Amino acid sequence: MIDKEIKKRLVLALDVEDINEAKELVDSLNPYIGTFKVGLQLFCGYGLEIINYIKEKNSNFFLDVKLHDIPNTVEKASYNIIKNGANFFNVHATGGIEMMRVAKKGALEACEKYNKKPPIILAVTMLTSISQEILENELLNNTNIETLVIELAKNAKKAGLDGVVASARELKAIKKELGNDFIVLTPGIRPSWSVVDDQKRIATPKSAIIDGADYIVLGRAITKAHDKIEAIKKIYQEIKEEN
Repeated sequence: MIDKEIKKRLVLALDVEDINEAKELVDSLNPYIGTFKVGLQLFCGYGLEIINYIKEKNSNFFLDVKLHDIPNTVEKASYNIIKNGANFFNVHATGGIEMMRVAKKGALEACEKYNKKPPIILAVTMLTSISQEILENELLNNTNIETLVIELAKNAKKAGLDGVVASARELKAIKKELGNDFIVLTPGIRPSWSVVDDQKRIATPKSAIIDGADYIVLGRAITKAHDKIEAIKKIYQEIKEEN
């Protein structure tokens, strides 16, 4: 029996090269996954083809293109994203409060014109591939990552966005500072039996949910598994297990 509450929280990253592989993932995992995430890798190759396919399956899709541009451009891009039916999309919090504010403005204008339900708009705080060392030595910012993430999250809330994309390490602090209603989608999720890959700030599905994640992003642990159905079932079981 599929747990509807768990399913709602699960976001699968369709980070694959081939459109047919993406479609197969949607077909086989649709009963278990609440939202399919289309990122730059797939979107730049197949654009609306994969988006329309997900919509045909009556599934939610998250357009993960991390908008980061001048406000006018982001406003118009947000309008078009909603015109094409996204349930979620994101922008970079480092684009500033005004850029985030007009992203929502453009999205809501499209909702009104095309009679669509308002999407969940999230701000990316800090990529999970960025460690404290990279932040300091390459980006020349000596701020503690958690402090920076909290400040960027506060800006997102000021701009009227629904929440943020942030690693599990910052989950408790974000919820404490900004409230339980402020959504946190957490990437860098690796089941206890999976490899770490290139993520630096990671967590297991269960620990992320316990710490307050509203949505968790699953990726290669599922998409690269020999038996994908068995892998997702193991994740359900891991989440359900008693402490």
